[in-house]
Amino acid sequence: MMNSEYLAVFLDESQEHLQAVNDHLLKLEKQPEDDSIVGEIFRSAHTLKGMSATMGYEDLAHLTHNMENVLDLIRNKKKQATTEIIDIMFQSVDSLENMVNDIASGGDGKLDVTALVAELEAIEKGSSQAVKEAAATTEQVDLLEVYDEYERTVLEESLEQGYSVYQIKVELDEKAMLKAARVFMVFDVLNQLGDVIKSSPATELLEEEQFERDFVVTVVSKESGETIKNKILGISEISDVVVQSMTSFVHATQAEDQTLQPVQENQSKSKQEPEKVKEAQKAPENNKTIRVNIDRLDVLMNLFEELVIDRGRLEQISGELVNAELTETVERMTRTTGNLQEIILTMRMMPVETVFNRFPRMIRNLSKDLGKQVHLEIVGAETELDRTIIDEIGDPLVHLLRNSIDHGIETPEERMAVGKPAQGTVLLKAYHSGNHVFIEIKDDGAGISREKVLNKALKNQIITEEDAGSLTDSQVFGLLFEPGFSTAEQITDISGRGVGLDVVRNTFESLGGVVTVQSELNKGSTFLIQLPLTLSIIDVMLVETGGEKYAIPLTSIVETAIVNKDELFSAHGQKVIDFRGKVVPLVFLRDVFNTPITEIDEDFYSLVIIQKGEQIAGLVVDSLIGQHDIVLKSLGNYLTNVFAISGATILGDGEVALIVDPNALIK
Repeated sequence: MMNSEYLAVFLDESQEHLQAVNDHLLKLEKQPEDDSIVGEIFRSAHTLKGMSATMGYEDLAHLTHNMENVLDLIRNKKKQATTEIIDIMFQSVDSLENMVNDIASGGDGKLDVTALVAELEAIEKGSSQAVKEAAATTEQVDLLEVYDEYERTVLEESLEQGYSVYQIKVELDEKAMLKAARVFMVFDVLNQLGDVIKSSPATELLEEEQFERDFVVTVVSKESGETIKNKILGISEISDVVVQSMTSFVHATQAEDQTLQPVQENQSKSKQEPEKVKEAQKAPENNKTIRVNIDRLDVLMNLFEELVIDRGRLEQISGELVNAELTETVERMTRTTGNLQEIILTMRMMPVETVFNRFPRMIRNLSKDLGKQVHLEIVGAETELDRTIIDEIGDPLVHLLRNSIDHGIETPEERMAVGKPAQGTVLLKAYHSGNHVFIEIKDDGAGISREKVLNKALKNQIITEEDAGSLTDSQVFGLLFEPGFSTAEQITDISGRGVGLDVVRNTFESLGGVVTVQSELNKGSTFLIQLPLTLSIIDVMLVETGGEKYAIPLTSIVETAIVNKDELFSAHGQKVIDFRGKVVPLVFLRDVFNTPITEIDEDFYSLVIIQKGEQIAGLVVDSLIGQHDIVLKSLGNYLTNVFAISGATILGDGEVALIVDPNALIK
C-alpha cells in the first residue's frame, strides 16, 4: 500500500480526522455530558479505523478500534468522560499522529501501542459488568419492530406460501476490522437461503458502517432457523447469532390490525415505488470543491510568474513603439493577468486555523504541567494567509505562547492575591488590515518589568546609561529580541522570557514581517506580528544607484522625498535629517552595496523613508524609477546570507534587479 494512489487522500483525511478528535476531546473535557460531542469523536475514530484497515496499517486500526470501544461505553452512559480517560485518549491521538507522520515521510506507520491498548482495554473491562447487564436486556430480540403495511403484506403472503419468517440478530466480533465487509457476507448467505425483507439499521447505514456491533434482519426462508444460524456463524469475525421465529408475531399482528388496507392498495403503492426511487436517485448537486495537490499549485504559480515577467516586457515594448493597437492589447492583457493573479493567489490562501488548531491542546498540557489555570481564546481563525507563510509561522507562535503561559500568566494563588481571577486568559487573534495580516498574542498576566529589561540590557552592554534614559517603553521591550537576552530569574525547560526571541523575530522578518511587544506591569503583555498576505508577487518601488536597479518592498516604505543636501546634519558621526519633527538617520545605498559613484545632482538627494516597527531610516538613492509588481525569486544555494538582499527579480527589459531587505538596513 505504500505506493497506493490513495495514499495522499488517506494522509489528508487522516490528519483532518485527528484534528477533529483533538478539538472535540477538548470540548468534551468541558462538557462531559454532551452526547453530540462523543458522537463526533466516535465518527472520526471510526472513519480513521476503516481507512487504516483498508490501507493495511494495522497498528493504526488496532489503536483506533480500542479508542472506539471506550467511546462507545461513554456514548451509552456506561462510562463517564473523566479527565483520566481523556488523558489516555489524548495520548492515543499523539500516537496516531506519530504513525500518520511516519507514513507521510515514507515509513510503514508501525508503532508499539501495546501499553496504550492495554490501558484502553482496562477501561473497557472495568465496565464488563455494565456491559453484561446491557447485553442481558438486549438478548431478547425486539419482536415489536415496526413494519410498514407493504412489509406486513409480504410477510403474510410468505407464510401463506409455506415460508418461515425469522428475525435474526447478528453480532460482530469486537475486534472486527471491516464491518461493512462482514455485513455484505451475511447478506450474501441470507440471499442464498431466502429473501431479506428488512434490516435495522437500514442497509445504507450498514454499508457505511454507521452501526455498533450488531444489526437485525428479517428474513423469509424455507430453511430451518438452525441451518441459517450455522451458515452465518461460518463467517469469520461473527461472535453470535440469535434466530427467532416471527410466525406467531405476524399472525398476532394480523389479528389485531383490523384496519389493514386492501392488498390492491399496497400493490398500487408498489407500482408508485419506481417513481419515488427515480426521484430519490436524482443526482444531487455536484460538490463545488475538489482536492488539488499543492505541487500543482506551485507549478501553476511558477508559470504565472513567468507570465508576469513577460507582461512587464510587453508593457515596456508597447511604451517604446507607441502603437495604439499594441497598447490597447497590452492594457487588456494587463487587466486579464491582474484578475488571474488574484485568483491564483486566492487559491494558495489557507486559513490560519490550520496552525491555530494545534494550540488548545498545547495550552492544556502546559497548564497542567505548571499548575496554572489558563483559558485560550481564539479569534479570527478563518483569516487567510499564503501557504508558504502558513508553513513557517507555527514554531515561532508556539514559542510566544509558551512564554505567555510560563512567564506571563501567574499561578492561581498569585493571581487571587492581587485581585485577579484564578484563571488567566491568553488571546490569540488574527485579522486583515490592508495588504497585511496581523496576529496578536495577548495575556492578562504579570507583564514585563521595564526596569528588569533595562538592567539586563545595561549588564550585557547592549545599551549605555545615556541610551537607557531616552528609550520609549516599546524600544525597551524590543530589547527582548536581542540574541540571548532574558529577564527570567530561572530558565525552565518550557521557556524563559526572551530566550530565543531573536529567532522568533528573525523568522518573521525573513517572511517580510515585523514583531513588536507592548506590556504593562501586572496587567499583561501583547505580542503583535505583522505579515504580508503573500511572498510570491509583491509591489515594490524601483530605484537606481550606481547604474544598478534595486527593488524596495512597498510594505516597508513610509514615503519618498527629495531633500536639499543643505538640510543634512551630523549626529554621533552619522548623517541625519529632520523629517517631520523626527531625527532620521540616512543610509547611502551606494555605500552599502559598494556601487560606482555616478554623476548626479549633488544639490539634492532622493530618499526612500523606510520603517521597521517604531524605527525609521532614509535610504539615499540616485533616482526613483517608480512602482511595479515584481516576482520574487530566490538567489539560489550559492548566494545565501547576502547582506540586506532578500532575493531578485527580472524586469521587463530582461535586466535583473536585487530586492532590498529594509529590516537589515535599519538594524
